[in-house]
Amino acid sequence: MTDMKLVQLIYVSAASAEYGPAELDNILDASVRNNPRAGLTGMLLYAAGSFMQVLEGDEAEVERRFAVISNDPRHHSLIVLDRESIAARSFSAWNMGFRQLGEHDSAAHPGYAPFFARGFDAASIGATPGLAFAMLKTFADQQRG
Repeated sequence: MTDMKLVQLIYVSAASAEYGPAELDNILDASVRNNPRAGLTGMLLYAAGSFMQVLEGDEAEVERRFAVISNDPRHHSLIVLDRESIAARSFSAWNMGFRQLGEHDSAAHPGYAPFFARGFDAASIGATPGLAFAMLKTFADQQRG
C-alpha cells in the first residue's frame, strides 16, 4: 500500500426528507460499519435538511464511496466543494464523526451560522476557500470534548 494517494473530498447535498434521530443514526451506523474496511475517515454534518460531509482516504476508495453516496436516494443535489490530495488525515479519529447542527450551534458559532442555519448553501460556502473544512474541523474537534 505504499502507492496509496491520500485525498480529501468535501460535498454538500439536500436531504430527500427531513430526517429525525432514527434515520440519521442509520446513516451514521452504516458509515461506521463500512468505512474502516475501506480505510475511510471523515465527518458528517446535518443541518436544516441538508448534509455536508468530508471523506478522507485512498483516492480509489474515496471515489468508490462517493459514487455510492451519489446514488443514495436519501439525498440529492450533491455539489463537491473540494477534492484534493492531502499529506495527512485531518479526521483520523473518526470512522465517521457526526453532528446535527441546531439553534445552540448557531448561537455558539455566529460566524458559521449563516452558512448552515437554513441548510448548507454550496454557493456561499464555496465562495470562501477553506470554510467548509474549517466548519467540519471545528465541529469534529468539539465532539472530542
